[in-house]
Amino acid sequence: MEKFFKLRESGTNVSTEIMAGLTTFFTMAYIIAVNPSILSQTGMEWGAVFLATIIASIIGTLIMGLVANVPYAQAPGMGLNAFFTYTVCFALGFTWQQALSMVFICGLINILITVTKLRKYIIKAIPKSLQNAIGGGIGVFVAYIGLLNVGIITFESGVPAIATLNQPAFWLFLIGLVLTIVLLVCNVKGAILIGIVVTAIIGIPMGVTVTADTVSFTEACAALPTTFCAIFTAEGLPSLFTDLAKLPLVLITIFAFSISDTFDTIGTFIGTGRRAGIFSAEDELAMDISSGFKSKMDKALFADATATSIGAIFGTSNTTTFVESASGIGAGGRTGLTSVVVAICFAISAFLATFVSAVPMAATAPALVVVGVMMTSAFKEIDWENFAEAVPAFFAGLFMALCYSISYGIAFGFISYCIVKICKKEAGKIHPIIWVASILFILNFVLLAVI
Repeated sequence: MEKFFKLRESGTNVSTEIMAGLTTFFTMAYIIAVNPSILSQTGMEWGAVFLATIIASIIGTLIMGLVANVPYAQAPGMGLNAFFTYTVCFALGFTWQQALSMVFICGLINILITVTKLRKYIIKAIPKSLQNAIGGGIGVFVAYIGLLNVGIITFESGVPAIATLNQPAFWLFLIGLVLTIVLLVCNVKGAILIGIVVTAIIGIPMGVTVTADTVSFTEACAALPTTFCAIFTAEGLPSLFTDLAKLPLVLITIFAFSISDTFDTIGTFIGTGRRAGIFSAEDELAMDISSGFKSKMDKALFADATATSIGAIFGTSNTTTFVESASGIGAGGRTGLTSVVVAICFAISAFLATFVSAVPMAATAPALVVVGVMMTSAFKEIDWENFAEAVPAFFAGLFMALCYSISYGIAFGFISYCIVKICKKEAGKIHPIIWVASILFILNFVLLAVI
């Protein structure tokens, strides 16, 4: 174990890595309940998504630990699952089989750009201000989804307002939100998971948490075939390219998936890995100027991209590197052994389906809100004093929530960025990728208006 994970060389030991793995798992385990609750709204079986979430997390995290030897855990990403359900399926009208197919293609694209120099150009094409705006905007969107899921926000006569607090679910949500915030402020490990569990327990006497419709492990296994390899059926990949009128929308959606997935991962790696010494300056340089798998960063990016396609095959939205991995790194995790421990914990959790499926929306919604709060921290990296930089960032971040669509937020960000640069007579500084993406977004708006 010492030789395989190079523990001594990384300044760590077995006990430290195990504790780090447990810390990471308990910090991110809320995804086991939240992801099925979001994706099942598209018509997918709750039990199938539950198992797909766990399987994708196990495989992705094991690849991260055993191939890249870094202490990062993977699971279906928050924000990306909301995009999958509320934008791709609900707003754009794609079936969940088609959405999974686009996630699968997204994974293949990310693998391609990881093993070739194309990755370098795509990463460099997006201005830093827009990268941060996209990350922060997704946070606003996720928090908004949490509030809507529990019904705490209403739209009477088209005017948004807070609901009348006359239902047990509303009070349970508020109790859970306060509890989770207090735990996070007090730096309690596993605060989000503890918040979900305690809130769900409080919901039992309130009549909100019920076990009548729970899903057992056996039932979850029986449901898995409904999503497993669904992308290879007639309703999956083949159906994406039969309607030529929808082809631009398909390409734009895949692009939106890829951009969000890629930069979530890059930001997590650089933001946490550099400071902890997990990725050296040589790793980042190698990522920037070379192709293949010559550094830890390259291997970690490959693990992340591979997990996305694997997750789509089993039946879940984009699998990505969780920023909550920072909690395990803070606890001393420095090698892939931390990731292996997380994967083992996910495997054990599969047998707790009966308890996990009883968790109500009122108990998971607070998790969405606080995760949204965490993600909005990306806004602080934007130079708001520079109006030319602030405009595209503002539109990108704000329109994700206002339009109820991450891809439309990115669209307004890219288009306004091009307009600002043209007005400043700096059109030559706009990367060709931004030009192409902006044109595709405009074309999509035109097609939607005509249709």
